Amino acid sequence: MLLLKPKSTQLCLSRLIFWQNCLRNLSTTSSHCSGKVHDEEDDDKDQKFCDTKENQQDHLYLYKSKGQHLLTNTRILDAIVRRSNVRPTDTVLEIGPGTGNLTVKLLEAAKRVVAIEIDKRMVDILHKRVAEKGLQDRLHVICKDAMKAEFPQFDLVVANIPYGISSPLVAKLVYGRNPFRSATLLLQKEFARRLLAKPGDSEFNRLAVNVKLVADVEFVMDVSKREFLPCPKVDSSVVMIRPKAQVPDVNLDEWWAFTRTCFSKKNKTLGATFKQKKKVMELLKLAKTAMACKDYESDDDYDGDNEQEKTDEEDGFASAASDLEMTLFKEKIVGILRTGGFEDKRPSKLSNEELLHLLFLFNQAGIYFHDHVLAKGSDNVEFAAAYSS
Repeated sequence: MLLLKPKSTQLCLSRLIFWQNCLRNLSTTSSHCSGKVHDEEDDDKDQKFCDTKENQQDHLYLYKSKGQHLLTNTRILDAIVRRSNVRPTDTVLEIGPGTGNLTVKLLEAAKRVVAIEIDKRMVDILHKRVAEKGLQDRLHVICKDAMKAEFPQFDLVVANIPYGISSPLVAKLVYGRNPFRSATLLLQKEFARRLLAKPGDSEFNRLAVNVKLVADVEFVMDVSKREFLPCPKVDSSVVMIRPKAQVPDVNLDEWWAFTRTCFSKKNKTLGATFKQKKKVMELLKLAKTAMACKDYESDDDYDGDNEQEKTDEEDGFASAASDLEMTLFKEKIVGILRTGGFEDKRPSKLSNEELLHLLFLFNQAGIYFHDHVLAKGSDNVEFAAAYSS
């Protein structure tokens, strides 16, 4: 569909507000808190409704591939701000503000809003819209990719998150250096269900495990795809993430690598996962590397320039491990699983407390899951994003 280019920012904004009002009048059913399952006939009606909305938007091209879906229902926007418990003294971080439907309401409730938007067209519209309401002094816009931008200090996060960056962005928030009170996020419904999943649920996964190590996740409401412009293919949900006041004392590099191993086949027993020859070899190599690192750190004659040379020697030595050494190491792993009662258990059924206990047993026995050499100086957020997907 060819969409016309707007003649001016003022005309663009006026048309956007006009059509949003028209579309709200067209909608007779609110489904933001509904759990109704649509049949095929309902889905056809939804698609026709979405097509109608898109055909009416001839003023601004919105890129679905970039997650540009604007929430237009004022009642839902008000509910999101209300449930976020925004205080007059708060600085709110909004990621992907678009044309400012949510931004304006946040500015009316908060002291300041920091909005991160990569699309300069949206930034121009946002500045114009906020200025017309006399709220420009409370808004600071960062025109960058949210995954590359450095977040300033903030109290809350309230945002309609682009679907494509949901996982790394949640990881960046919960494992980032900035403390915050809560994050109220509008996410793809399927992704939200993964975040909310508990041990034993079919959706329970590594993402939920890693996020819940440091934060609590609460369901707020469902939002129908009919409330967006243009219509996405799926419904959305709002969740609230609250960082925990106290988090377990665990090496995060170890934790992320450990959960990655366990959840590579989440419905496979831990015994079956850890008995694989490839996994035994990998853990044996890491154990040797960790032991060598400890020896180097206690060696007064250690020369940091020789670190790569010594690492190469370790790799060669580990790859040449004898069958006997492999057998003994495998028995050591299985012994730990049996002692803790984990051999026949599946990761998808285990709580974070049980997984932490198993990791402690492995580390106590000198078995590690991340490379003690390569992981030095690594960025927490990058690791979190890689291990939370």
